[in-house]
Amino acid sequence: MANEKTIAEKQAKVEALSNELKEAKLVILADYRGVTVSDVTKLRANLREVKAEYKVIKNNIIRRALNANGESALDEQLEGPVALIISKEEYSDASKIVYNFTKDHDFYKIKGGVVEGKVMSADEIITLAKLPSRQELLAKLAGALLGNITKLAIALDQVRNQKENA
Repeated sequence: MANEKTIAEKQAKVEALSNELKEAKLVILADYRGVTVSDVTKLRANLREVKAEYKVIKNNIIRRALNANGESALDEQLEGPVALIISKEEYSDASKIVYNFTKDHDFYKIKGGVVEGKVMSADEIITLAKLPSRQELLAKLAGALLGNITKLAIALDQVRNQKENA
């Protein structure tokens, strides 16, 4: 039977992870079977660029931390080796990195996760990853607005030219 010191250490780990998960905008659970160390190192570096973390923690600690936050729907995903990707920044960048990694590595699979407090399946996270980022959407909107303003300016200039010539 575990001693009280070990139990207290595990409870502290669960509490720390639970608090970290509460602050996160994105949490992804992924099956990392068959992934090489060099591949994981590249993935971690890419995730660090967007201020996301890649962790491997015991499933039991992850389960308890998720349950403490009311996210027990992911309990069935905690089978076998599970990597935990956590992002406190915008969720789209980190989800795109993980999704692109799964495309290049057939054995690496997204199991599910939490996006801004909502439990999501692997398919839902993949769908979100395929969407353009907020910055891309804003750029498209700005381009569309600028195009319409340009057309309006040209039309007004032609009206001015017609009145001057008449």
